[in-house]
Amino acid sequence: MSQITAYLQRIGYQGIPKNDYNTLHDLQRLHLQSVPYENLDIMRGIPISLDVGNIFEKIVLRGRGGYCFELNALFAWLLRCLGFDVTDYMARFLQGTTEIPMRRHRVLKVTCAGEEYLVDVGCGRVIPRKPLPIIAGNVSEQNGEKYVLENEDFLGYVLYEWRQDSWRRIYSFTDEPQLEQDFTAVSFYCEAHPDSFFRTQDMVHIFTDGGRKTVAGGEVRLFTAGGVKVITPATKEVYHELLHTHFGIRM
Repeated sequence: MSQITAYLQRIGYQGIPKNDYNTLHDLQRLHLQSVPYENLDIMRGIPISLDVGNIFEKIVLRGRGGYCFELNALFAWLLRCLGFDVTDYMARFLQGTTEIPMRRHRVLKVTCAGEEYLVDVGCGRVIPRKPLPIIAGNVSEQNGEKYVLENEDFLGYVLYEWRQDSWRRIYSFTDEPQLEQDFTAVSFYCEAHPDSFFRTQDMVHIFTDGGRKTVAGGEVRLFTAGGVKVITPATKEVYHELLHTHFGIRM
């Protein structure tokens, strides 16, 4: 079995992928519903490798997830193997900030049939599940959510979501291509610096058809159209069982 076939099986893609929007859309949606965002290795002091071969072994062969520098790196590899034109960008995560933060998030620009799309499968929160046209001021409605990209002088493109009757920032990125080596130092900061957000608690996130599942603050939260179910595991063994049941993760 080829690596591409194994990857497609990992995310549940059926059929023959083409270099078109429908394939890109299906790959992104299935990836978000099959491969969890998670920082469990970081929390346990296990070094993160950005080598694509090592990421493939972790995510595809061992059934684990990862964070943006892993997930979007491997997804970019898959898309390039399938003939898509992919450019890697570094983004600033703006949610909940008042000052301009450092760049610490990896996102992708994918050009398909002459159109440019923002694609992101490596963010542990609610984000667009479909490729988002990189067009300033173009509101995209999907899955009951609304998103828009605005072009701002210093930040470049800023991704906004409509939430609680107002537009709120998620992250920003500039039209500056990044090389693989550009992510090494930032990823190391995220996994090793004592001030890193990724070292504070276990964070796991995966989408479902009707909602999402998360781990935060020691709780497993299951979001559906009917509300939120919160599970507080009593032991480490129960926690590991919940990780396997709801996210496919074997610790």
